Amino acid sequence: MDFDLDDDHRLLADQVRTFAFKEVAKGAAQRDVEASMPDELRAQLAALGLFGIAIPEEYGGAGLGAVASSIVVEEISKACAGTGVLISAHGSLCAEPIQIFGTSDQKKKYLPSLASGETIGCLSLTEPGSGSDAGAATCRAVLKDDGWHIDGTKIFVTNGREAGVMVLIAVTDPEEPKRRLSAFIVEKSAPGLRVGKLEKKLGIRCSSTAEFIFEDCIVPKDALLGERGRGMRVALTTLNGGRIGIAAQALGIAQACLYESTRYARTRVQFNQPIGKFQAIQSKIADMVVGIEAARALVYRAAWCKDTGRDYVQAAAMAKLFASELCSKAANHAIQVFGGYGYCADYPVERFLRDAKITELYEGTSEIHRLVIARSLVQ
Repeated sequence: MDFDLDDDHRLLADQVRTFAFKEVAKGAAQRDVEASMPDELRAQLAALGLFGIAIPEEYGGAGLGAVASSIVVEEISKACAGTGVLISAHGSLCAEPIQIFGTSDQKKKYLPSLASGETIGCLSLTEPGSGSDAGAATCRAVLKDDGWHIDGTKIFVTNGREAGVMVLIAVTDPEEPKRRLSAFIVEKSAPGLRVGKLEKKLGIRCSSTAEFIFEDCIVPKDALLGERGRGMRVALTTLNGGRIGIAAQALGIAQACLYESTRYARTRVQFNQPIGKFQAIQSKIADMVVGIEAARALVYRAAWCKDTGRDYVQAAAMAKLFASELCSKAANHAIQVFGGYGYCADYPVERFLRDAKITELYEGTSEIHRLVIARSLVQ
């Protein structure tokens, strides 16, 4: 069994890590305060090809797959979790479903601009009355002579402020319980679509989370993504891939917690010695190390399963569940290592704790992942 990355993946990790700590980390605290994602940073990410890391080469991407995508999200998230999820959601929640379910014309139209970063993508799925129960969606798409007419509200749209195109899940056949939903590719410039409020969040503040309001929003007939009535399949397939990205984000945050904790433990002196000499501190650091290694194995196994064509649904759920809960534990340990200083914004672990929590919620809550894992064994 080979537990090491190959040469290309190691080179990618080294390059992204260097860029992340030189260019991404230095502005992370300010972006958190301002709840902003500067255009300059997006341009730098695009110039490195990070928005198209898994998009096939024929559409202008690197075509490197899920392991490479996980590397990118992990390394960027070590420096800034909000920037990490910008990349993850763009690729896994928009570009990938277009790549999997799109027609040849749809791929040619959208994937090149998504690969270059000229266009940012998002998924518009959650509604005020339907979170984990995606099948209870009420946003409606009705086919008429001039196209699909869409009415309804979507919330919690990651990348909603920046996105130029989205994958939308809406009700097309309300009388068909198993085929209620369909998927669409919708450009934000579509008439009748507007951005509502931007959420004020506990963490990942530089990542936008938006409300989309559709009021007789008209999109072309060929905006349908995949087969009519198979929107739930599109949504679940998309979320399964997205879970690996969020697991990688959580892994990155946890590693940032470990890095800052060990650095502080070496330099903070109490009782005439560095606090890293104390067993209580060593215990917390040891728990972080063990958890991170276990999370890394789960994350990269899930990505490997996906890249090699294996069934990765359970692997992705396990990776996301474990990595996200480990992330929150690592952040709490880091606060304890820093003591009172850890509760202050002068140190980054306060931000890590706020950023960590969301990884247990989006792309499926921890409770949902436990159901996915258990049902694969007992049903």
